[in-house]
Amino acid sequence: MKRAYVNPDLCIGCGLCVSMAPEVFRLNEQGLSEAYAETPEDELDAVVEAVDSCPVKAISIVEEDFDTEN
Repeated sequence: MKRAYVNPDLCIGCGLCVSMAPEVFRLNEQGLSEAYAETPEDELDAVVEAVDSCPVKAISIVEEDFDTEN
């Protein structure tokens, strides 16, 4: 599963990612962007565009690998 990650130390809160993929990004109480949801397959293109468009390169996409063994 893919998930967006916003580095809070780099984010300047411009909101571009929120406007591009509001199903994944939102502005938090500090006015910085955060990825609050997993990246649905149908939103992946919008998230990639947000990653590429971020003026401070604060966003990345990570692959979450869940261990199904107990």
